[in-house]
Amino acid sequence: MHVVSTVAELRQRLDKQKSVAFVPTMGNLHAGHLHLVELAKQQAKCVVVSIFVNPLQFGANEDLANYPRTLEEDCEKLKLAGVDVVFTPTVETMYPTEQTILVEPPAIANDLCGASRPGHFRGVATVVLKLFNMVRPNVAVFGKKDFQQLFIIREMVKQLNLPIEIVAGETMREPDGLAMSSRNGYLLPGQRVEAQRLHRALQQVVDAIQGGNSDFPALESQTTQYLTQLGWVVDYIAIRSSHTLLPANAEDARLVVLGAARQGRTRLIDNIEFDLH
Repeated sequence: MHVVSTVAELRQRLDKQKSVAFVPTMGNLHAGHLHLVELAKQQAKCVVVSIFVNPLQFGANEDLANYPRTLEEDCEKLKLAGVDVVFTPTVETMYPTEQTILVEPPAIANDLCGASRPGHFRGVATVVLKLFNMVRPNVAVFGKKDFQQLFIIREMVKQLNLPIEIVAGETMREPDGLAMSSRNGYLLPGQRVEAQRLHRALQQVVDAIQGGNSDFPALESQTTQYLTQLGWVVDYIAIRSSHTLLPANAEDARLVVLGAARQGRTRLIDNIEFDLH
């Protein structure tokens, strides 16, 4: 496994590779990331993983300074997982000058997670496009846990005619159902026990819809109220078309119920995609 930190080193290492699969990460890797690596290995002969905590996607009051950085442990996990190249650029490598040219994502980027994190998906789309231009992969693998992010990246690839196939990895979960996330490490013991409730609440919404309840706004409101009464600070509970991320209606064949809520200072997100008919 090669660990490289400059674009020149990266290009030299990948120069003769005809088949490259790419997994972009912000490090602090867990089993969910390694699942994406396994998917990448099925897609191409050479697997590249990037580790870069992207300042462009963090807001003024978010946890950029405290975001866990565990490069040595991450590289050990990636080596055991059979990764070929780990790309660890510095901020100066990614942004040698002020980034005044930005990728403007579609309007949906200002909804859901984007409503409470203005500019977040602009930062995500911009850094992912830059990484795509540096790595030049044939395939890139993203997790479904960040469903809105996956949707926006797919739109960017399609609308900008990028010659990259986007592969989606299923959300990996702890035994109690909590979606794996680097931010789970922030949870205090009591919060960690309570955290599983978000996924259970979303599953109850799915069960209600599949049982014939089509009053989506009422389900969203009831679930928000339920979690709020238990001490959660709810950003949103939303029932959307998985194809457009617009509010769902009874005509949509495939839906996704998404939630974002806080336990203490830790913001958790999750979603469940399902068929209506």
